[in-house]
Amino acid sequence: MGDGPPPLRRVMSPCIGICTLDRTSGFCLGCKRTVAEIGRWMAMDDVQRQAVLDELPGRKIA
Repeated sequence: MGDGPPPLRRVMSPCIGICTLDRTSGFCLGCKRTVAEIGRWMAMDDVQRQAVLDELPGRKIA
């Protein structure tokens, strides 16, 4: 067990290539993730990634 390939990721990054942080909110102007979320993204599983994506529509950039 555990010797097979890693599971495929189905939840893709919301990055759109506008990688600038809003100083007031701390959210990326392009994808609305925080620096911590962006940094952890590759280590997150699909459940964690989907939880972040579910929060994005409600985030406001000042």
